[in-house]
Amino acid sequence: MRLASGNDAMKHWAIALLLLTLPVSAATPVPPALYDLYARGRYEDAIRAGEASHSAAGYALAARAALGDAALQGAPCLDCLKRAETLARAAIAADPQLADGQAWLAASLGYQARIIGLIRARLANMPGQAKDALDAAIAAEPDNPYAVAALGGWNVEVVNAGGPFLARRLYGATLEQGLTLFDRAVRLAPGNVAVRYQVALTLAGFDPDSYRARLTAELDATLQAAPATAYERAMQARATQLKSALPGDRARFDALVRKYQGYP
Repeated sequence: MRLASGNDAMKHWAIALLLLTLPVSAATPVPPALYDLYARGRYEDAIRAGEASHSAAGYALAARAALGDAALQGAPCLDCLKRAETLARAAIAADPQLADGQAWLAASLGYQARIIGLIRARLANMPGQAKDALDAAIAAEPDNPYAVAALGGWNVEVVNAGGPFLARRLYGATLEQGLTLFDRAVRLAPGNVAVRYQVALTLAGFDPDSYRARLTAELDATLQAAPATAYERAMQARATQLKSALPGDRARFDALVRKYQGYP
């Protein structure tokens, strides 16, 4: 497969960036009562409380809640994602060095690009903005396991789009880098439900046959880890569905992967 240009290249960037699933670092202090609202799945309450705090950490937590709510909707919700983007930008305005705000901005832009289509996303420079935000998140917090896992997913998706030679030549992306970053993310957070699920979902969308053993191991790790939030419990439920479909129901498995990756 050749690495395309123009709108096709835009698609490749969007796919890679859309693999920024919903976990993010807890390193930034958040008031316990505010975090508790998010952890319990009270997303609207968490959003309102985060906004009312007028703090970078509060806005970032509100963006996280908005994205969590969007991910758990029955269908893609563009308004939910625009709301998350606004909150993430408020967090960045309050503190540009806040990795959480940057990561949530990248995620919200990526999911919006999938919904609105390639042309509108390109005109708004969503892929470029999202990549800049991801780079800023990693620069601010290099050992953030979620950002490390997301960068691993970026490498894997670029290779998937264009093949190993052109991916390396044009983007510096390699499958080896992606898998190495996955390994590092897992070492940083071995018992983190969201990190293990993110790795599993990426491999499921890349090549579930060649990486069946690793994919199965990551799904098992997702299910064995202790969930810290209502969102993580939901991701465990999704992991259960993926694992049940993987052995013999490929059509169902592929449909679930597409849905969970956020395709309309």
